[in-house]
Amino acid sequence: MTGVTIDHLVALTVFLTVLMLSIGAYSQIIGAAIIQQQNHQVAMKASDLANAILLSPGYSPYWGEGNSTPSAFGLQDPDVGGYSLSPFSLQRLASSQAQVYYYKTGLWYSNNSLGGGGSFLVPIKNAVNYTISAKMLGVNGSYGFQLTVMPTLNVSISEVNLNPLRLIVKVRGPGLALSGAALTYFFYRAVPKGETYPSIEAFSGTSQTDSTGSALLEFPSVDGSKYAYSIVVYASLGGLTGVGYRSRQTLIKNQIIPFIDDYENRTVLLAHSWDVHEFPKPVAALHFNATFFFITQNFELRQIELSNSSGLLNSGVVNYGQGKPYVRVQIPIQGEGILVVAYRWGNNFGIAMMPWGVSALGFSMTFGGDPSGADWVATEIRQVTVNRISYQVKLSVWNLRGRQLWRYKP
Repeated sequence: MTGVTIDHLVALTVFLTVLMLSIGAYSQIIGAAIIQQQNHQVAMKASDLANAILLSPGYSPYWGEGNSTPSAFGLQDPDVGGYSLSPFSLQRLASSQAQVYYYKTGLWYSNNSLGGGGSFLVPIKNAVNYTISAKMLGVNGSYGFQLTVMPTLNVSISEVNLNPLRLIVKVRGPGLALSGAALTYFFYRAVPKGETYPSIEAFSGTSQTDSTGSALLEFPSVDGSKYAYSIVVYASLGGLTGVGYRSRQTLIKNQIIPFIDDYENRTVLLAHSWDVHEFPKPVAALHFNATFFFITQNFELRQIELSNSSGLLNSGVVNYGQGKPYVRVQIPIQGEGILVVAYRWGNNFGIAMMPWGVSALGFSMTFGGDPSGADWVATEIRQVTVNRISYQVKLSVWNLRGRQLWRYKP
């Protein structure tokens, strides 16, 4: 009897051990299934949000051209439809980059600047931020998202020689060089006009990339070391269009920085850089001349004169008895374009450019939260156009509530 009892106990122990192992394995299967289901829900939410953001203009449809907060969030261009985004709605999004403070207005500005002579600073008080957009999309507190909008084509410009000026343009698509791309370029330089004010001299040309995706642009009569210049290049191939730019100036510490002032009235503040960055002295007064170039349907730049287009700009900490710490100029026409400001201090020259509408200079931007701490992130990638410039949109979505998993606890 004792042996039988021991055999039964051994069998029961083995049975219970197998049962426990089976339950543990089963709980892992259930947990994996729950995780997969939750990830599937996040992926579905990413697809839904991408459609809601990219295929709706929001309300009102032209909210990007005003100062008020929209009641519904969407980035579609209401005049085009489909996967075409409004350059002005994108213009009003609060960037995730560090903000800039300008003490003369007492305001913080969202910084979408890419450097290279181009700047894009928009007032936070009128920008649409991440929290507001999440509430309008109905995901505040449940899902986080990050929207990255960047050009499909990369058009880079670098100097080969300064006098005479020679530039090389390289066009790259997703992972490869683009040969045979048609190039249209617009060149601006700041030249003396009398003893004080600069003048903006502009001319254009065309070219084509070779088998390496490169093209050499030569300007025999231009001394790039003596006067400031800017160049904007549009590249097109196979239905895709991209844009790149480059600027060079002989001024380093005393510059002009444009700030968007009012979306609805299309006004821009021209500020002295010392009041923004507080460079070491000397602080110079800057004579400036500004103009606006409207982008046509054929990617041509049509020059439009501005009222109050020239003057003297001083830092707010220096009193020269004349000039102003900032000047307000107005974009005179609806539509996308480039504000070009030439400025001069003695024999030193500079050019500042600001797009009115993000795609005018091919600016990219990142909007939304930070997915770095998320357990799992779903991604939607869509190809879109912004005022006929080809862009790629990447939408990352993650669950903010965490994973609620059933686990077996022995």
